Amino acid sequence: MMVGGGTFYAFGIFFKPLLAEFGWTRAMTSGAWSLCALLAGLLGIGMGRLSDRFGPRPVVTACGFFVGLGYLLMSQISAIWQLYLFYGVILAIGGSGIPVPIISVIPRWFVKRRGLVTGIVLSGMGVGIMVVPPLARHLISIYDWRTSYIIVGIVALISIMLAGQFLRRDPSQMGQVPYGEDEVKEPGLKPEAQGVSLRGVIHIKQFWMLCAILICHSFGVQTILVHIVSHATDLRISQTIAANILVFIGGLSIAGRVIMGSAGDRIGNKRAVTIVLILVTASLFWLLITKEVWMFFLFAAIFGFGYGGFTALQSPIVAELFGLSSLGAILGGLFFGITIGGAIGPLLAGYIFDTAGSYNLAFLIYGIVSIIATVLTILLKPTRGGDCRYFSLTE
Repeated sequence: MMVGGGTFYAFGIFFKPLLAEFGWTRAMTSGAWSLCALLAGLLGIGMGRLSDRFGPRPVVTACGFFVGLGYLLMSQISAIWQLYLFYGVILAIGGSGIPVPIISVIPRWFVKRRGLVTGIVLSGMGVGIMVVPPLARHLISIYDWRTSYIIVGIVALISIMLAGQFLRRDPSQMGQVPYGEDEVKEPGLKPEAQGVSLRGVIHIKQFWMLCAILICHSFGVQTILVHIVSHATDLRISQTIAANILVFIGGLSIAGRVIMGSAGDRIGNKRAVTIVLILVTASLFWLLITKEVWMFFLFAAIFGFGYGGFTALQSPIVAELFGLSSLGAILGGLFFGITIGGAIGPLLAGYIFDTAGSYNLAFLIYGIVSIIATVLTILLKPTRGGDCRYFSLTE
């Protein structure tokens, strides 16, 4: 999660060097990232199915190869079509098989404290955002962006494939039982294999509400992670400080993942999700008036904590709602919703900047969309009876 997430969100560091060398517009360049996000989400459904059937180890290993290959090829681009092929397609294949298989493993290993453990695992992505973007900026300053992509590609290829060898689908493969299985008596927390299939879940209203919430949330979040460095430098903030804003977002996202993941275990996932969405919404409106360095770091603190907390709460909600038998495939389907919003948002922000010369309209739109996600979360109700007996959102 650290290497996959960190390298993915380092795209914003390479953004302006690519613009400077090739003269592409921000919308054209953002489009490759959007294609990658959208295709990765679509392929993630299949990767989730493969992980359910064969386990996460072969899926993550194969996809780690494609991640490394994509970055190595990025060092050789000379035309816009190559950017879209290498980043938009090859990296999408690799990125599609990292988050879903890893996250879908956690509920199978943990009955108690699922939210906390999910937060801890996903904090790897926050660490990656703290480490990789500033490292990439440092490499670019010493060498150039092409050499930096080669180094990133080698590190990603080796580390992801190596780490993937230690993954196991469920505790039975190690002669163990899920943590807390014998201590928890509530049926909503039992780790039974049965659950709703991917085909069956499309007929359930809560699935589509969760999909809408994820689309609205990712619409603005992914835009911030792609464009915040460029936005800060446009306001004459140095490249180093602008990169550190992204680092700060990553650091606070770690706290958000762990604290709010644990809070979901205690106060219920619905309340916890509502809290973090309010924080994200407030930060987006604050960004509209942000001009000074301290204001950017305050934004990064609120936004990072809320964004991280939301990420940690996704898998526990889905596991409780739909069971474990098709968890990987269902998470893949929901994550496709994330990539729809994540693909549209950065592309639209780039277009708005190209035409208006400012990101302000984009930030306003994203603030409003985040309000919609918050309202939908408040309206989300538990399903009682039927196949959705796992759903235990606290009202």
